[in-house]
Amino acid sequence: MERSMSGAGEGRGARPTAHELARYEALFATRTRSMKSSAMREMMALTERPDVISLAGGLPDTTTFEPELYAKLMAHVAAESTARALQYGPTDGMTVAVDCIVEVMAAEGTLIDPGEVIVTTGGQQVIDLVCKALIDPGDVIVAEAPTYPGAVPTFGAYQAEVAQIEMDSDGMPIEELEIVLDRLQARGRRPKFIYTIPNFQNPGGVTMSLARRRRLVEVARERELLVLEDNPYGLLRYEGEPLPTLYSLDADVAGGGGGADLVIYLGTFSKILSPGLRLGWAVAPRPVLEKLNLGKQGADLCSSPVTQLFVAAYFNESDANGDPRWRAYLEQLKGLYSRRRDVMLEALADHFGEDARWTRPQGGLFIWATLDRRIDTTDLLALARESEGVAFVPGRAAYMDGRSGSSSMRLNFAGVPEEDIREGMRRIGKVVREQLSLFGTLSGSSRSPRDLAGGSANTVPPAASSGKAAEGKRGEVDAGLRRAGERAGAGENAEATLADVVALPRRASEGSSRRRRDR
Repeated sequence: MERSMSGAGEGRGARPTAHELARYEALFATRTRSMKSSAMREMMALTERPDVISLAGGLPDTTTFEPELYAKLMAHVAAESTARALQYGPTDGMTVAVDCIVEVMAAEGTLIDPGEVIVTTGGQQVIDLVCKALIDPGDVIVAEAPTYPGAVPTFGAYQAEVAQIEMDSDGMPIEELEIVLDRLQARGRRPKFIYTIPNFQNPGGVTMSLARRRRLVEVARERELLVLEDNPYGLLRYEGEPLPTLYSLDADVAGGGGGADLVIYLGTFSKILSPGLRLGWAVAPRPVLEKLNLGKQGADLCSSPVTQLFVAAYFNESDANGDPRWRAYLEQLKGLYSRRRDVMLEALADHFGEDARWTRPQGGLFIWATLDRRIDTTDLLALARESEGVAFVPGRAAYMDGRSGSSSMRLNFAGVPEEDIREGMRRIGKVVREQLSLFGTLSGSSRSPRDLAGGSANTVPPAASSGKAAEGKRGEVDAGLRRAGERAGAGENAEATLADVVALPRRASEGSSRRRRDR
């Protein structure tokens, strides 16, 4: 097949033409028709443009990591572990990296069995591996609304039907979850898993209450349902009391001093250390863990030993007081992000007007803001990028149907300096006022842009984000259920098997043999 040169000179981001796509269309797998690009990946190019203030990506501030420390740690890896760092590693991860994961989870009050951990290439890979292991075309996943925009294309790629349940200020309402589960059961449908981000939810910014956490675990155990707990931000709490993980609550109920048997835990070093390491993990019941391991063998064989050894070296560092250096760095990040959150909240009040609403997160990286329902934030983003050089994630990216959340946006306060937060919010507010002024002119409204910009908005939960004021939350749940329950598709009963692969080295599973010399 002769390679087309029509895209030459258009840059790495150039999209194929319709003619180019037609040449390959018959070769593409059916599942590619449901694939969509991640909203954040589409935005990443903006981070390289100095003229754009990007509040879009899920970026921590990596400028806070000392270059001298980075050089010291890499030199340590080179001096002590060159051959090990440059070799293949165990699919489920190196012992030294797992030891660090155990330490991180203990800091959050969650004790785990190191033998139930798999190290992954970022937290995103956990979502992919769980779907690979559990989802056949037409299978049902239950998720919050809005949900992590990065999960949306993954769920779509595996052709899952997703029932989304609108959150309020305490996270996913479990009584609404039970309604959805009952109606699914009446139609002979059973979700493969419930996906939730209980701490400082991405993109909603809200935290699931303790009562709802307990009830969610109860519901999962009553109905024998798996829960995927995505917890990238749990240690980034700026105020309020820490809450137990779903994993620890399930383990307590299971008893016997073992791990959880219905909760799969997803963690990552991306937000507490660096996303460039591409190092995450899952803790799962052993039968599930084995399937995740098989899936990972077929995906990337193993996560980078270089980064695993880097993390291990970092966790061996102590600060001037003899305390773990990673804990001191975490406290530094919390202080910085907390101040930036407050700056963004102030800027929202100054520039978004009385018709806007937003969440006030107790931690994490994101605020979810909802504007006048006449504004579509997908269109607003195009205007803001072109005329003002500022970006955010439009709300539609957090909904599987691509329509809900049209008047909302996700804003990241962690990855940019305070002056850029203020200026970015001013620019977005300017475009919002221009749009509202235009709507007022077209409709004959007497409200002026000044009226729309003034005043202080109340904070509200993400459940107000759909832009459909006349519809209640129950209607949204029913709509999500209809989408999940009535379109199972012909592939629902198809068998999904993983290809046989060459088995790579595994960590020793028991006793002191796990403590081999990975360094």
